Amino acid sequence: MPAPRTYEDLRSLIARRHLELSDRLRRIAEFAVQHPNDMALKTVAGLANSIGVQPSSIIRFANGFGYDGFSEMQQVFRSRLVAEATPSYRERIASMHGAQARSKGNGSAGGEPAAVLSQFVADDIGALEELHDRTGERELTKAVALLAQSKAIHLLGQGRSFPVAFYLHYALSRLDLRAFLVDSLAGTAARQARMASREDVVIAISFKDYSPDVVTAVEEVVARKVPVIAITDSPLSPLAAGAKVCFEIAERRDRPFRSLVAPMCLAESLVVSLGHSLTARNS
Repeated sequence: MPAPRTYEDLRSLIARRHLELSDRLRRIAEFAVQHPNDMALKTVAGLANSIGVQPSSIIRFANGFGYDGFSEMQQVFRSRLVAEATPSYRERIASMHGAQARSKGNGSAGGEPAAVLSQFVADDIGALEELHDRTGERELTKAVALLAQSKAIHLLGQGRSFPVAFYLHYALSRLDLRAFLVDSLAGTAARQARMASREDVVIAISFKDYSPDVVTAVEEVVARKVPVIAITDSPLSPLAAGAKVCFEIAERRDRPFRSLVAPMCLAESLVVSLGHSLTARNS
């Protein structure tokens, strides 16, 4: 098989082959998907240091995907940078904050409430911009069509993803749809998810580190060919493999508190779009 020549093709191939890679190569694959700019700009030695592997492992990773060496694979990541030359809002705001901090002779924003609020607002605006840029019309349309034709919708989300599932349950119920919240009470997520049939849809929400209950329940319903709409953070997520539609919301993992602004915005958009679709169908 020839080596992928576009970033999207390479990303898709990494996702398909992710589970068959060794632990070390899997670690490189996860880094490549989460940090494509680093893959485009860093040397092999710099990447090896960031990932915690030997430089030879990165070369072996490139060879495994059909490239003669890492420099050939790196050109694919660099082509993505050229295509997306305009820095994102998140990158611009981070640069601005860095310049402000340096001008004050201070390396961080500190813990002042106003500074904390400013940083969260900037991060969330960046996340929303990224959601807008990376969420395709095709995925949105397919997800709404699946929901519109389903007999029931089952919502799966644990931990910090639970508020998104709870909101979806509330909002879908307000549309007079049959919506079931899988709450995993007493560890029964997989059992509750077995209620879903092939005529239903499961919406599963989970981000790294992925909820074992959600992952297990998704694997069970996928095995029974129940349609799944996944809201997650990576094409390498265990929720992505069997999903009919997968929405990827990249996260900043250098923050102790991760925001739900982008997944909530996506959830609201799905509900409102579904409402319009049902109104048009019934009019």
